[in-house]
Amino acid sequence: MTDITLTILPEKPDDDVAIEKLSERTFGPGRFARSAYRLRGDVTHIRSLSFTARIGTLLVGSVRLTPIKIGKAKAILLGPLTVEPPFRSNGIGRALMEASLKGAKEAGGKSIWLCGGGPYYGRLGFKKVPRGRVKFPGPVDPDRVLVAELVEGAFEGVTGTTRPDYSRK
Repeated sequence: MTDITLTILPEKPDDDVAIEKLSERTFGPGRFARSAYRLRGDVTHIRSLSFTARIGTLLVGSVRLTPIKIGKAKAILLGPLTVEPPFRSNGIGRALMEASLKGAKEAGGKSIWLCGGGPYYGRLGFKKVPRGRVKFPGPVDPDRVLVAELVEGAFEGVTGTTRPDYSRK
């Protein structure tokens, strides 16, 4: 962090509009076609495991976690992770990720999944999923399907189609 005071806070309902506008600015209208957005669709994200980043009162970043199932296994989908462009490269994304990983582990989560770049997320413990083991909806580069085990061995035996988990929040 360089010369900014960052505050990571649990997301609140009052943050919804600002987070949606941030996602719109950073990802654009094409975001709805992405595989991860299809999984999030109409399932409610887990607000208690979703966080915002603020500098003063200005919301500069957000990360959300959503319940999913892979085959029969319960899991968590990370995303969107978004940071205002002028504030990138200041460790804000990493701070949000660390808060969500810690929160999910403390809440009993076993694994967190995402579609993203291995070099960035690998620094936070995410590993590439072997091709063909897990299927995400829509077009997705299988090399960008990543998992972080919050509990050792949580990935063992997990295989199948990824879908929203409507049974939990």
